[in-house]
Amino acid sequence: MTRYFVTGTDTDAGKTLVTAGMLALARSRGLTTLGLKPVASGCRRTEAGLRNDDALALLARSVPPVSYDQVNPFAFEPAIAPHLAASQAGVNIDLAQLCEHAAPLLDEPRDLVLIEGAGGWRVPLNDNEDLAGLALHLRLPVILVVGLKLGCLNHARLTAEAIRADGARLAGWVGNLLDADFARDASLYAENLATLQRTLGAPCLGVVPRLRRVGAARRPEAAVAHLELPEGD
Repeated sequence: MTRYFVTGTDTDAGKTLVTAGMLALARSRGLTTLGLKPVASGCRRTEAGLRNDDALALLARSVPPVSYDQVNPFAFEPAIAPHLAASQAGVNIDLAQLCEHAAPLLDEPRDLVLIEGAGGWRVPLNDNEDLAGLALHLRLPVILVVGLKLGCLNHARLTAEAIRADGARLAGWVGNLLDADFARDASLYAENLATLQRTLGAPCLGVVPRLRRVGAARRPEAAVAHLELPEGD
């Protein structure tokens, strides 16, 4: 059984695309799965309550099925930093609450469990804690999603350094091409990927090509079919 925390170099780096895609890839191999999005902002009001599209994508690829509240216990409407959204809603969130929620789910006999963070590694959870602390408290290795665009080398290396400085293990990274212009020069693009492979000190699990249509992003199976699942810990 394998459990990982998925973070990104920035907001919209592609964490959900990669997380949902890896869950789908595991399902295609007959494995049981669970995707968790403990804290989500930018939720829609529905008859069932606040719902987050990222959390719904993970819910749809979790087998055996679970409830929405198990996947996403803290949902907020404004699309702002989680600690600010929680403050506006008059809700206090801390790592103890998140660990209490997640720990029993991690103990379930599932082949692959992925916990998706929010924003990047250093996104605040409250005035004193970062959401990254969930990975540390639960002793989860980390998968880093690198948004491939100008500046990604610095963002990726700084994030990898922060992950290790905090005491977590970087289990692997996935590149997600955000800017088509970044790959226009094939030789230069290859050199950027080679730099990431050389400097991040963790295996590359694959690179997701630029998705041209919104619909494709909502169906991650084909986009990540070539990725490798991380080796079990």
